[in-house]
Amino acid sequence: MDDRTDRKQAEISGMSRMKTECIAFTVSLQEGFRYVKAFFVGQAKKLTARNEKEAAEADLVTAKMQVEATDAAEDTKNRLNKSV
Repeated sequence: MDDRTDRKQAEISGMSRMKTECIAFTVSLQEGFRYVKAFFVGQAKKLTARNEKEAAEADLVTAKMQVEATDAAEDTKNRLNKSV
C-alpha cells in the first residue's frame, strides 16, 4: 500500500515538474516574441523619424521594451519557482 502512495507521489511530482518546465518554456518564447516586437517597433520608429532626436528616442523605446520583456519573464519565472 505504501509503495503505491510513493509511486503516486512520484507521478504527481513528475507531472508538476513537467508542467513547470512547459510554463517556463512558454515564458521564454513570450520573451523572445517581445524582443522581436521591440526590434520591429524600434525600426519602424527610426524609419519614420524626422530628425536625429526622434531616431534616438526610437532606440530608447526599443531598449525599454526589451528590458520590460526581460523583467516580465524573470518575474514570472521567479513566481513559478517559488510556487514549486
